[in-house]
Amino acid sequence: MTAQPVPSRGREKKAASQHVRAGLRTRLRAFAGTSVALALLVAVTAALAAAYPRAVDRYGDAGLRRAVEQALPDRTTVQVQVPLGWMDTLEETEAALRVGPLTAARAQVLAAAQKPLVPDLAQSAYGVRTTVALTTSDPWLPRPSGLPAELVLAAQQDLASHVRIGAGRLPRTTGAPVTALTNRLEAAVTEDTARRLGIRVGSVIHMAGTERGPLTVRVTGIVVPQAPEDAYWSAQPVLRTPALSRRPGFLPTDVYWLGGLLLAPDAGPALLGTPGRPHRYWNVAPDVTALRGHDVDRLASAVAALESGPGVQRLRGVLDESLEAQTNLDEVLADHARLRSGIDPLLLLAAVGTGILAVIVLVMAGGVAADRRRAELALLRARGASLPGLAVRLLAETAVVAVPAGALGLTAAVLLLPGARTAPALAAAVAVTLLACGALPLRAVVAHRTVRLQDEREDLAAARPPRRRTVAELTAVVIAAAAIAVLRRQGSGSTALVAAAPLLTGVVAALLLARLHPLPLRALSRATGRMRGLVVPLALAQAARAPGFAVLPLLALLSALTTAAFGGSVLAGVTEARDQAALRYVGADGRIESVTGGLPGALPGRVRGLPGVRDMTEAGVIDDATPQQSSRSVPLAGVDPDAYARLARRMGLGPFDAASLRQRDAGTTGGADRPLPALASPRVADQYGTGPYSVQLPDGASVTVRIVAVRDRTPAVFGDDFLVVDRAGLPRDAARTTTLLLTGDALDGRALRSAAQGTTAGVFLRTEERMRHVDSPLQSGAERLYGVAVAAGAGYALLALVLTVLRTAPERGALLARLRTMGMTRSQGRRLLILTSLPQAFLAATGGMLTGWAGIQLLSPGVDLATIALASPSALEGAVLRTDPLSLAVPALAVLLLAVGAPAGQAWWSGRRGSVRELRLGDE
Repeated sequence: MTAQPVPSRGREKKAASQHVRAGLRTRLRAFAGTSVALALLVAVTAALAAAYPRAVDRYGDAGLRRAVEQALPDRTTVQVQVPLGWMDTLEETEAALRVGPLTAARAQVLAAAQKPLVPDLAQSAYGVRTTVALTTSDPWLPRPSGLPAELVLAAQQDLASHVRIGAGRLPRTTGAPVTALTNRLEAAVTEDTARRLGIRVGSVIHMAGTERGPLTVRVTGIVVPQAPEDAYWSAQPVLRTPALSRRPGFLPTDVYWLGGLLLAPDAGPALLGTPGRPHRYWNVAPDVTALRGHDVDRLASAVAALESGPGVQRLRGVLDESLEAQTNLDEVLADHARLRSGIDPLLLLAAVGTGILAVIVLVMAGGVAADRRRAELALLRARGASLPGLAVRLLAETAVVAVPAGALGLTAAVLLLPGARTAPALAAAVAVTLLACGALPLRAVVAHRTVRLQDEREDLAAARPPRRRTVAELTAVVIAAAAIAVLRRQGSGSTALVAAAPLLTGVVAALLLARLHPLPLRALSRATGRMRGLVVPLALAQAARAPGFAVLPLLALLSALTTAAFGGSVLAGVTEARDQAALRYVGADGRIESVTGGLPGALPGRVRGLPGVRDMTEAGVIDDATPQQSSRSVPLAGVDPDAYARLARRMGLGPFDAASLRQRDAGTTGGADRPLPALASPRVADQYGTGPYSVQLPDGASVTVRIVAVRDRTPAVFGDDFLVVDRAGLPRDAARTTTLLLTGDALDGRALRSAAQGTTAGVFLRTEERMRHVDSPLQSGAERLYGVAVAAGAGYALLALVLTVLRTAPERGALLARLRTMGMTRSQGRRLLILTSLPQAFLAATGGMLTGWAGIQLLSPGVDLATIALASPSALEGAVLRTDPLSLAVPALAVLLLAVGAPAGQAWWSGRRGSVRELRLGDE
């Protein structure tokens, strides 16, 4: 007998892997459309998931950098300085002020700054300066009130690389090294200093000395700072720009010029011979480009360590025990952290809602794929396929499509949003990919864990939910109620569970509607059972036989509609809060106001004729009117009652009846026997009563007022204290027009400022003030993220509906084909499919609107929009979340139209194509 060769195991494994690869290729070719759709879904979801943390990082980084830049370098620079201590000899003291020791000490100061506080080497100035300004004795320097100018002298290093020479040359020292006895120096001044103090190249300035003759400084050059707003110049702004100063206790008019002179870098020892108390200093300017929003806590710790912690202690041990460090950077970081702590919870609300929606849609996609392959998988199970083997096979088929798609989405997010951390984005994209890979195998394992000869009927109207489902639904209701209660009590910054409260509200509503949905179906089925027509009873019977799997699309739709309504209401609330804050500040659409007296008589006529001005109301506002028996002033506004009442009613700021404010005796001044009717704020009415009482005016005159109405706000005055009276009852000087309140939809700010040019009036527009409230990239970024969240939520809602339509499309096509063989017309077929899909579509749309409205009403007390909406939360009290009708109606109507339009389109297409294919396939 001839021996047969035994195949090796390696050859068997190779053949098996080739068989698996061939099967995967066959599967992908057979279901190319499904594979492309899954890849697109995974790629988009992975891109959104990866983009969210990167977008938050980018907005956080930009917000922190903007906060540091706006705070100005004199607050954000860590200023390290050492006063001159006792040394053995004068030569040692002079040596400490020379360039070499200063540079060596600078390296140690910069090394003490711990990451993430990265010093900007180019902007971190150092040198020697006087801490007491030196009084000049030259009469040619300007003296606004007779007081001599004072100058700060600084030998700041690396001056040449930060200036452009406008005239002359840079200062230098010649001959022997500079000592404390040197009484002749050279200096440069900036362009601003030269212009304001009248200094020219060659000017000689004299200042007093100590234990020697006066110090003579000759100006050799006028320089132009290359970046005057940077820390090198702005940490000590007096060296760049002189300013009028006033000593404590002096009259406001007793001012003098305070400026700076820039000495040669090695001229520091000469300051020892002056009464200026020279200090060595090293500024540590933070590198703004290295700041990261997620490092705020570590950055604050690094600043604290350098200012008053281990860093400064180490420097004292190395340089000098009297070393001190000071900065306001910690306050800037604390303000930014407070802003971010108010915005992050709102972003978390949007992220959690949209993220869970994406999870639901991915699970639905896996369920739809498993349901459409039910017969194939059941056949494999009947032929002996094991559950693990089936799961591995489906996992491999899905992973071939999902993994490249997830990688593509991650790559797109990284390329579109550079400059952010990669780890959070990678984790989010990997989570999406794993979920997409596991949805189909898990659904298949659950559905085919037992081998069945035929599928059981799952009529929704006849099904009875099991106890486990009841327990799970009750648990979800309890969790949602707890989250809503916590959010209402503690606000949106409580816990991660609270962030899911809007979504949990939709989940509870979906569960309730799914429970209650069979009841009207049963009632309608019985009511239409005796109808003569065929379409309505058949449509209700078909809707009643919808399988229980339809609960998941309903859950996705309601959750998506609730999330979209919540996000849209946040955006609408932000817009409304900014508009209200701008309106309260300006008082109208536009405002022209003088703070130094009355407006020119011709100005109102010029303004009234400008394009875009619909109406104009004049007012005379006196800021320092003083009620009787009070030392605190109250703004008093004199107005024309009729015009001002129209303005207040149109703007919605304290509308009132003009007749109640009108002075009865025209042309008479309000006195004790004829008090002026007044409109007052609640605080003024509570503090002074309704009167009548006398109000003292700045010019010595007085009027008697009687409060007849109380309003929270009024257009002419911004604030919580005001009195408004008829200007006809005021003295002539007090009735002068100081404010013009303008209304119009298209006010031209340039034209208004041109009309007011040459006066002391300022122009304020409501539109410009509204834009000012977008103060930080954190705020604008959060607003954009909410817009993306609303769009993504609506997209996932429509996608859930599309998946539902795709799942039931073969069954509807087969039903329509069979009914046409029995004589049903095309129009009847279209009505049948529309009526079949209408109950759940109407349920989802109506339930989504009601759930969104109820969720916003429940959650609004715990959500404060002031942080995300306004530059200063105090600009508007109570920026409350309110329902936005468009955010409720538009997504719901879109869902309803798509749910009804898809079956109608399918009926039309089936009528054109014919029914042979559906009849040949039978039940499949």
